[in-house]
Amino acid sequence: MTHCDELSAYTIFGRSDWAGLRANTALTLSEADLSALRSLNEPITSAEVADVYLPLTRLLNLHFSAARNLMRVKAEFLGRPARRSPYIIALAGSVAVGKSTFARVLCALLARWADHPRVELVTSDGFLHSNRVLEERGLMRRKGFPESYDLPRMLRFLSASKSAELDLELPVYSHLIGDIVPSERQVVRQPDILVFEGLNVLHARSTEPVVVSDFFDFSIYLDADEADIQSWYVERFLRLQRTAFRDPASYFHHYRDLPPGDAREVADRLWREHHRANLRENIQPTRTRADVVLRKRSDHSIGEVWLRGT
Repeated sequence: MTHCDELSAYTIFGRSDWAGLRANTALTLSEADLSALRSLNEPITSAEVADVYLPLTRLLNLHFSAARNLMRVKAEFLGRPARRSPYIIALAGSVAVGKSTFARVLCALLARWADHPRVELVTSDGFLHSNRVLEERGLMRRKGFPESYDLPRMLRFLSASKSAELDLELPVYSHLIGDIVPSERQVVRQPDILVFEGLNVLHARSTEPVVVSDFFDFSIYLDADEADIQSWYVERFLRLQRTAFRDPASYFHHYRDLPPGDAREVADRLWREHHRANLRENIQPTRTRADVVLRKRSDHSIGEVWLRGT
């Protein structure tokens, strides 16, 4: 598919035009709230929240309300009580593109709408196979690629979520130790909205009769030029080397004392040999499956919004 073919499915909004769709949606996050939600190298501002996030939350609120109405209509037709299944929003994109911060801010804003106060965030990292399993299968160098995830478990979780089952437990992945933590569990208690964030959540190839995206009601792809993502990845690696890598428990503790030039070379190599391949082979090709694509500029700010089917 050419870039022009891809764009034909979308209406493209510049930031100012998209901001005009906010209508009277109120900004409900303070600067203190944003500071608590930001990741290490994501300089998100109140202006960005007002211009980009608020129109998006308004759109999502409208979609949520329409989906709930449709559930009620179907239940009435069938003569049974309406089931309050969560509205599931997928968030996809490359490593280092800013998904974690985006997801946290989006969840905080959505939870302030009266229609859907219970919002949960789940990341696909919790469905990675443990390092022991990856090593047994020769997949340690493919962590983050589609084959490194426990797909049947992910599908069971999403199916149970859509069935409105209570108190679902799922594994927790620690970025500090770079592995699943056997003693920890995240409990998901029947939210109104579930945001499901991860690298390959829009990936369609599967040996199962269903794919992950079958359970999504809405999907978002966070996008940027590859050169910018690489730069952000290297910048993040260098910051982590001065902070988290100092912890003896860190999976990357052995990089803590590298001179700056050597650390940059390591980060560049990790990007070229691992993350770039995953982006090109598996992540970016799923962009055309998203309902909304948010294009970031080199300063991390979102400059363009693609909206499908308008």
